Amino acid sequence: MQTTFETDAIVIGAGPVGLFTVFQCGMVRIGCHVVDVLDEIGGQCTALYPEKPIFDVPGFPRVEAGKLIELLHEQAEPFKPVFHLGQQVVGLERLDAEGKWRAITSKGTVIEAPVVIIAAGVGAFGPNRPPMEGLEQYEGTSVFYMVGKRESFRDKHIVIAGGGDSAVDWAISLSEVAASVKVVHRRAKFRCAPDSFDKLKALDGAGTVELVTPYQLDRLEGDGTALSAVIVRDLDGNERRLEADTLLPFFGLSTNLGPIAEWGLEMGAKNTIAIDQTTSETNQKGIFAVGDIASYPHKLKLILTGFAEAAQAAHAAFGYVHPGEALHFEHSTTTGVPAGE
Repeated sequence: MQTTFETDAIVIGAGPVGLFTVFQCGMVRIGCHVVDVLDEIGGQCTALYPEKPIFDVPGFPRVEAGKLIELLHEQAEPFKPVFHLGQQVVGLERLDAEGKWRAITSKGTVIEAPVVIIAAGVGAFGPNRPPMEGLEQYEGTSVFYMVGKRESFRDKHIVIAGGGDSAVDWAISLSEVAASVKVVHRRAKFRCAPDSFDKLKALDGAGTVELVTPYQLDRLEGDGTALSAVIVRDLDGNERRLEADTLLPFFGLSTNLGPIAEWGLEMGAKNTIAIDQTTSETNQKGIFAVGDIASYPHKLKLILTGFAEAAQAAHAAFGYVHPGEALHFEHSTTTGVPAGE
């Protein structure tokens, strides 16, 4: 028999901004049910780079992504959020008579609430795979698109492909545990933070990391399970054979908003949702968007920006959950953390 859950707010996405949204909602007496397509909370922080250090979260000079998720979960727990993991919201409709929204998930879960807060990051995501013959047979044994535990790459001979922040950050980090690290990029200029590139160049100069530019991935050598070498080629057709037992291609994510794009929301550029910056509300009353999926002029895609949007959304949502009741803003240092309802 199908169960219908009733709550104050449906939060779509259990990444860092989604978890902080639960906390902010709890602080203004809004209870939340959270839906995420992944089997674990944490979004990309858990699925793609749990051990990657983050340096721009206020109060933390350095915090690993996985640890940040643990702390955000702990912060939200007093408000007793209900998580519906491993399922996607595939339908969202307005219940006009009750002024509520009804969400239906891919597992048939039904949740009704006056407020929906979309914290879905980039939407459903997966790696952009390089077009190399036989790549699939090495995936999971020699070819990886994420680094779960850095220690599992100890003493490996690693080829990292890509020129963005992920490629450079992991080259720097893995150089501390790997037997060798080579970074392949199609041009000498990298698309990463200048400070990170300076560190990478210093490691290259010291012989700890080797920069292989301007080259692109061409083909793999191995026995069909274990990799023995990566062949790269430059624009003139010159080849190099890089001995390696591990290939980490970091070419970004393939993202898809999925059903979200069909909910009548005003869309922004690059698969984002346009919001009112002062409230985080979309063009649909009672639906808010926060984090990377939300857009407005001059938006900065930072976790701390998403945190601020979560606070705006929670306060703006109060009127939908507690109509006719005034919200008197008080700092947490005054109120403490109210008991979850």
